[in-house]
Amino acid sequence: MKFKIIWSDYAATQLDKIFEYYTENASHNVAKNLIQKIIAEPNRLIENPISSQIEDLLLDRENVYRYLICKNYKIIYSVDVEKHFIQIADVFDTRQNPQKIKRTK
Repeated sequence: MKFKIIWSDYAATQLDKIFEYYTENASHNVAKNLIQKIIAEPNRLIENPISSQIEDLLLDRENVYRYLICKNYKIIYSVDVEKHFIQIADVFDTRQNPQKIKRTK
């Protein structure tokens, strides 16, 4: 059975911030293309959601978080095997201090 991808409000907010940054500092087309790539990347998880690595910096959390890399961004997600969905929790810029990934809303 295929898994459904759900974007959290927090991850959606991060996408908005990324879009705004690249619109202001590059161009609307650059921003749009980057966001489209980030949004499309999790689609490769639909058949096998546990195929990527576990995020070591989030091992202290209740859920197991995994990640995908798209350009300079980590797409952090968890999997609910019983309900067949993938929850995108965050889109993290890897050029930051890695410890910032532990941030909470």
